[in-house]
Amino acid sequence: MSWQQLHLQCPQSTVELAEALFYESGAVSILLEDAGDEPLFEPLPGEEPLWSQVILTAIFDTNSDDSLAGMDFESLAASIAAEVQASRFWLTRLDDKDWTREWMSHYKPIQCADNLWIVPEWLSPPDKTAINIILDPGLAFGTGYHATTRLCLDWLAKQDLADKLVIDYGCGSGVLGVAALLLGARQVLAVDIDPQAILATRQNAELNGVADKLIAFLPEEFNQYRNTHDELADTITANILAKPLIHFAPTFQQLLKPHGSIVLAGLIQSQTQEVEDAYRPYFELDAPFCYDNDNDHHWHRLSGIKK
Repeated sequence: MSWQQLHLQCPQSTVELAEALFYESGAVSILLEDAGDEPLFEPLPGEEPLWSQVILTAIFDTNSDDSLAGMDFESLAASIAAEVQASRFWLTRLDDKDWTREWMSHYKPIQCADNLWIVPEWLSPPDKTAINIILDPGLAFGTGYHATTRLCLDWLAKQDLADKLVIDYGCGSGVLGVAALLLGARQVLAVDIDPQAILATRQNAELNGVADKLIAFLPEEFNQYRNTHDELADTITANILAKPLIHFAPTFQQLLKPHGSIVLAGLIQSQTQEVEDAYRPYFELDAPFCYDNDNDHHWHRLSGIKK
């Protein structure tokens, strides 16, 4: 069994029209991809950023929909391509697979520091004597495969976290908070705006046997908690993006003890100076750090100590 895929490249201005036409023709799913190598940064509120040239892939279920079985997909693609000013179009078949197993096959254990590994929950740790973070990578951002997560994990592994209170702001999958607890932290307060991230963090804490030491909050819940718990944190991790990092600089310094430590990630090189400027009034900052690897070198980490 297979699925029919129709691909076309069109300008940003006609993407919505192309989507509507494909859905009207019976597409069950549409994927948008960058037609070049055009980076996207975080949008302003209300914005939905898109590349200037987009590859749109429409998927049709010819297995269960009899009306599509005899469709002339090449003519359909040519007609829609002409209407949306597409520069090219083409057709492919997508073989039916066990997609649950398929995405799982792409994940392998990854070493994030000398003695720190992330291990997908269905695999065995390569080094059972190491600190192994058992993770469900499918729940939320923070698989360890992204450079920003590894930059923070590498930094955490070098810290003395014994009996420390850690705040993980923008917790995603909870990987940084779980790592902090496995590295000796006493308690982690994890915060995220996404309810799915809160669920993922709690589930991954359960997987690693540290659920009793981790509390996950939406921001408003965290603010309520802070009203009745005034203990300051020893360490803050924030793997988010440059604009929210800049916004939270005064908040983070208020949440942290004097001489407490902070690590920030989610920055590209051109954003580091602006983030440094926001934090320098409150923190003694280390030099920005990045990996030498060609695929990861544009992501940077900042860390420092509260004055």
